[in-house]
Amino acid sequence: MKNGKAVVLVVEDSMIIRMGAVDLVLSAGYEALEACDADEAIRILESRDDVDLVFTDVQMPGTMDGIKLSHYIRDRWPPVRLIVASGEAILEESSLPTGSRFFSKPYDNHVITDAMAHLLSIGNDEWIN
Repeated sequence: MKNGKAVVLVVEDSMIIRMGAVDLVLSAGYEALEACDADEAIRILESRDDVDLVFTDVQMPGTMDGIKLSHYIRDRWPPVRLIVASGEAILEESSLPTGSRFFSKPYDNHVITDAMAHLLSIGNDEWIN
């Protein structure tokens, strides 16, 4: 956490939905970063060491979707918390990395901010177990 504020990376290809998600992150008191696809998200994660949580869509253009991205992040940056959302697919949480949370779109903003607060409050020891 930078300056006591958690840093949340929003990964969403739809600019309107991404803007809404960024506003949601900011209104919850977190710092927001944004990426339009998995490749941009990975570039951001490689260039910064302060990302606490990634909030990603499933369906995205590019080399990987949100499910592959979440597994890639878990393998490469294990402490990063993960929230995955989709308007198309209903996922079993078992298809996501351990500790991830899945939400169907349209999601309730309070449910998402509560999930962010919960995930960010868990210590690294408890996080992946």
